[in-house]
Amino acid sequence: MARNTIVSRNRPGACPTIREALERLPSGGVIGIAPGEYHDSVVFRDRDIVLTAEEGPGTVVLSAAGSSDPAVWLESGALTLVEVTVRGGHGAGVLATGGQLRMRGCEAGSEYGAAVHAAAGATVALESCRIKDAQSGLSLEACTGTVERCTVETIGSDGIVVSLGADPVITDTVITDCGNRGIYVYQYGKPTIASCEVRQTGGEGISVAHQSNPTVRGTVVGSTEGPGMLVASGCGGLIDGCRFDEAGLRIESGATVRVIEAAETARVGVNAGGGEDADRVEPLLAELDSLIGLAEVKAEVRGLIDEMQVSEWRRLAGLGSSRSSRHLVFAGAPGTGKTTVARIYGKLLYALGVLPRDTLKEVSRRDLVGQYIGHTAEKTAGVFNEALGGVLFIDEAYTLSRSSGSGADFGQESIDTLVKLMEDHRDEVAVIAAGYTADMSDFLSANAGLASRFARIIAFESYTADELCLILRRIARADSYDVSEEVVDVLGEHFRGVDRGPSFGNAREARTLFEGIRKAQARRLRALGHMPTRDDLRTVT
Repeated sequence: MARNTIVSRNRPGACPTIREALERLPSGGVIGIAPGEYHDSVVFRDRDIVLTAEEGPGTVVLSAAGSSDPAVWLESGALTLVEVTVRGGHGAGVLATGGQLRMRGCEAGSEYGAAVHAAAGATVALESCRIKDAQSGLSLEACTGTVERCTVETIGSDGIVVSLGADPVITDTVITDCGNRGIYVYQYGKPTIASCEVRQTGGEGISVAHQSNPTVRGTVVGSTEGPGMLVASGCGGLIDGCRFDEAGLRIESGATVRVIEAAETARVGVNAGGGEDADRVEPLLAELDSLIGLAEVKAEVRGLIDEMQVSEWRRLAGLGSSRSSRHLVFAGAPGTGKTTVARIYGKLLYALGVLPRDTLKEVSRRDLVGQYIGHTAEKTAGVFNEALGGVLFIDEAYTLSRSSGSGADFGQESIDTLVKLMEDHRDEVAVIAAGYTADMSDFLSANAGLASRFARIIAFESYTADELCLILRRIARADSYDVSEEVVDVLGEHFRGVDRGPSFGNAREARTLFEGIRKAQARRLRALGHMPTRDDLRTVT
């Protein structure tokens, strides 16, 4: 049998598809592909096969557009891709769940998935490849191998993800223009990253979490929205001869990473001491008290903070102390300050040394629920991992326990994943689930263990008419407008008479009304026929 063959849709004697060529070819064969775009997703098993673009880079595209299947799937054996372009649709562009994957001079991307995803003991060897235009770049999970002289660019989320004990060697590679992190190492990842460059990221340049131990040598990181490199508590490894521009290197308390010749070290935004910062607690409690209304909410949050603070004092005194859950349910109508209180609560936990970061990640159903089996657990875990160290705020959480009415629904899968993650990382994050009071009971009953994960349910009452007037006046004052008592009387009549049905937005209604007031004032001042005075510009009538 011939040990090489050609794939072409219009050449006499050639195979019209890669799948047909694979059926004809023995192990050790080479499939040369004529220029064109090919949409036959192929699974490779048990043989050693080479796929090569007959006329070089940029001439052959293997596409899975519109499909959840990868364009190329290696299950076992060995597969070498040479100078081909691979485009995934809803799944990975290239998926390796075993065997040996080699890519040389290739380009890979995916509309909604990873450009290249290797897992389950696969071995990868990427050389001079371009990873671009994908939701995530390289996803290396429980695998090994090498990434040499590659570029990873224009990525929606993380450029390179190393997890579940994966130990690839990544050298001379440039990672740039990523929506989130450049390189994310978590769940016992132990890569070697050498002579690389990470720039223009929406999050950290390099982020290390969950007992990971990377070795990072001679790497330059800059132009990042988050820290140049963040090493979380419990992580180790080595950082040798690296340069972190602007945002610097940040190491949390409890990390054991060894640093040699780092250009800059900073700990801004991370509770490096791991203990209480009393100077920050009282101002934050004062900020909480300054919120309009919400008397019961303030009392509940203060009670939680008091318990945590006393528990820490008992621990420092050598007395027994219990560690209560910091996860909460915020139940109430929209516009009642749930997100604002969640943000203050997170900062209080950080100031008390309970959490290492003062960040809040706000998500909804669309950020957690995927489009096919297995996708939801991956998305939920990814979002959860991004929130670790701070607060994960799930808005309208009850929608996870409702069917979308469009066939398969994966909201329950997200809930089940959250329950496990909240238990596994109960000391590393605060989860706040928010939504309408009546609907949140359905959410809590969606999993037998869900309700027990939350410390308590805090009820957010709708604002009274007088409180809404105060909120509107505060909004106006922030924009340098004066609202007289006469105007407040009119506003009070309006808010007392407005329909308070399920769609009533509370503080959002006050802001919407203020925008209407501004427009009315603008029309009135334009009609004066002359430039108004400063008092005219400030006064609401």
